[in-house]
Amino acid sequence: MRKALLLLIVLIPSMFSGCFGEEEILSSPEEESTFTHPWERADLSYDDTDVFSRVTINGTYDTDTVRSVYVDVPTITASDGGAGLTGDAVVHLGLWLPVIEGCDWDATNLSEDCKVPVISEIGPYYNDGDVDALTPADRLGRFLIENYVPHGYGVAQVSVFGTGESNHCMDLMGTDEQRGIDAAVSWLGSQEWSNGKVGIIGKSYDGSTPWQAATFGNPYLATIVPMSGLIGVHELMWRNGSMEARGAIMHNGVYGSFGIDGDADDVDNACEGYMEGYVNGPAAYLSGGMVDYAGNTYWTERSFLDRVVENYNGSVYIIQGMQDWNVDPHMAFPIHQIISDSGIEIKTLAGQWAHDYPDRITGHSSQSSGRGLEAYPYTLRWDWADEMLYWFDWYLKGEGEAPALGVEMQDNRGGWRFEDTWPSPDTEYLALEVDTLSPTGAMMGATHSAITFSYGPFEDDVIIAGMPTLHASVTPHAPNSGHMFVEMTDDSGMHLGHAVMDLRFHAGGRDGEVLLTPYQTIIAYMEFLPMDVYLEAGESIHFEVTQTGEDYVPSPAAAGDYTISWAASTLTLPIVYRTCDDLHQAPMQSYGEDSARIC
Repeated sequence: MRKALLLLIVLIPSMFSGCFGEEEILSSPEEESTFTHPWERADLSYDDTDVFSRVTINGTYDTDTVRSVYVDVPTITASDGGAGLTGDAVVHLGLWLPVIEGCDWDATNLSEDCKVPVISEIGPYYNDGDVDALTPADRLGRFLIENYVPHGYGVAQVSVFGTGESNHCMDLMGTDEQRGIDAAVSWLGSQEWSNGKVGIIGKSYDGSTPWQAATFGNPYLATIVPMSGLIGVHELMWRNGSMEARGAIMHNGVYGSFGIDGDADDVDNACEGYMEGYVNGPAAYLSGGMVDYAGNTYWTERSFLDRVVENYNGSVYIIQGMQDWNVDPHMAFPIHQIISDSGIEIKTLAGQWAHDYPDRITGHSSQSSGRGLEAYPYTLRWDWADEMLYWFDWYLKGEGEAPALGVEMQDNRGGWRFEDTWPSPDTEYLALEVDTLSPTGAMMGATHSAITFSYGPFEDDVIIAGMPTLHASVTPHAPNSGHMFVEMTDDSGMHLGHAVMDLRFHAGGRDGEVLLTPYQTIIAYMEFLPMDVYLEAGESIHFEVTQTGEDYVPSPAAAGDYTISWAASTLTLPIVYRTCDDLHQAPMQSYGEDSARIC
């Protein structure tokens, strides 16, 4: 009801403005900034002349000369090896502060008017595949510095251990890296010029560092914005025991190369966390990625969610591409609800883009069919700079208006809507006995043909919104289990979603069985990756079951044949019913005759 009233309030003035043919413009620096909710921005115009979005109201402060800072990390001791042996572990950062009249950033006893919050990006790429930490980075640094320093924010670019000018070892999100990040947060929040509020934002690896920071309950950390951010290393590369092809070499084959580059600092990588990476990737492939197998805690140390829920006292803004091929959307859902249920204030923005930012036309425009193309150009969010300003103003300055908490979700045809939770409380769960859907076979393995079945047509327009489940009754033929991949498509063959499982992990999650008993029936509790899929009345959905698909690589321990009893198997679809009245448009875009959806 709240949302409906808000939408009514918004739509009435927009109806009149449309009659007069006028469009509201928020581009003049002389205008006062006014808070707007996402569903109030359809008729607003934003600056789209740069590669990233711009705030509609420019700040009044100039940007001071960048500062180079080395932060001591005393928690790294000799027991950690590397720089701990000499007691000089440091993380390096570049710091930009606003120029405020009467404020000397090197002075003591600064007035409250001279205290500013800090927005930081923390990651491994400065000097390693990107500019150094003292140069605004194109991936996000320029966006932050040019938009928010003039509004009275400090911005910091921080190198994790073993990268840039930070020493010690690159231990791929391990405990050493986490302690280095925590030290940077404490330094940024405790300086004389700081108001004691620090926010962290970043994408991909740089989206894992906000989660890492939040595990400590650091009192200076007020908000985090993980974009396609990892809640754990294991979670990135394994899904129900099934490994992505990159898993075996990702750890040290990719990021480990940052640590060994032939210079004098290579000795810093002589620490446990770095060395363990060479073993745990291949070992996890062979074992199915079992967590804490044989007492090994490598993966648990690199899993963040439980500690965030237990310790964190700030807010969270998740940004996730629903078509992200790198960091899958299960990093956002059901994570959003878990965080919300713990009492942490959270919002999620989830669009039909891939491994990208909400405002980057180059990435959005290059999506393929079934992977975001149908939602373009409604994926482009030129209001994103303002959205972040409103968020930071509230959580780092205590100014403005409280953002609406919940999930701003985009379906695969481009429609945006706001849900209090996702899946929504009014979700209907359609349970189907699979044997009624005419499956074409029951045997699966490396040498067996694909099995197909279908459901439909739907009587009404629907949105499959959530994580469909397939609970399959499976009988392995050998102790080395089996591997199952299921793809969902529409009538045209367009990809809608998929699920995957190593059958040793039939209960779901990260804990599997070393061996299965041959010819003993189990229930494989498969869950599709999160999807938000619009289907018109008269359309059907189709399923194809194969041994594997996408870029998943079955472990040698999951190569066996198995039989599926479809009569004892259930497919469940989470469905919501929404109309155009429930949608809002992306700014500077309008649904029309040439769009995928007409509203």
